[in-house]
Amino acid sequence: QVQLVESGGAQVQAGGSLRLSCVASGRTISNWGMGWFRQAPGRARELIANINFNGHEAYYRNDVKGRFTISRDNGYNTLYLQMNDLEPQDTAIYYCNTQPPTNDYWGQGTQVIVSP
Repeated sequence: QVQLVESGGAQVQAGGSLRLSCVASGRTISNWGMGWFRQAPGRARELIANINFNGHEAYYRNDVKGRFTISRDNGYNTLYLQMNDLEPQDTAIYYCNTQPPTNDYWGQGTQVIVSP
């Protein structure tokens, strides 16, 4: 069955950088659009970036545009999110999934904490 495992989250100070990874197993992701989502305490999960199946098109939520970069390596069945110039508002659990998301595919996520 499909499993998505996120990693790379940590606690950093504002202005720092992190790279998140999402490794998919069970199925190839090469034919899927994929996205990164985040859920902050008390808020709904939201799409922050997505990328089409071959990596030629990407979307970013306005408040991360210019700071975050989504990429993929279909040969390794992996999705990445490079996050630069992190802000306290970026504190959340970060998840990957298909875009549009598939409910059964949600994993554990990876925690990102950005201190002032």
